Amino acid sequence: VQLVESGGGSVQPGGSLRLSCAASGYTYSSYCMGWFRQAPGKEREGVAALGSDGTTDYAGSVKGRFTISKDNTKNTLYLQMKYLKPEDTAMYYCAADAACRTSWYFLRSSPYYWGQGTQVTVSS
Repeated sequence: VQLVESGGGSVQPGGSLRLSCAASGYTYSSYCMGWFRQAPGKEREGVAALGSDGTTDYAGSVKGRFTISKDNTKNTLYLQMKYLKPEDTAMYYCAADAACRTSWYFLRSSPYYWGQGTQVTVSS
């Protein structure tokens, strides 16, 4: 299983970014997938998740601003981020796991497969 993130960068507060995660090596539709982030000196947190049952879940701090989606034809997971805040600054990781079904569970778990991460910096 390989997960490759892209799309990170620097943006001003209030701006937008879209992260992508190209997935390969497994049956894409049968896995839960999602995004986690970790800022310096802070614990890793689940940001957004897409369950194998089609459900989505979000961390409270990003609900209404971030949207997770996937394109099955491209085996790619996305995270659309809008109205970015300085506190969104972190390394963002794509993750996947076959041992789950719901997005709620995945967001609070420690997934088995991880990408290398992409940095998001929100600063004026």
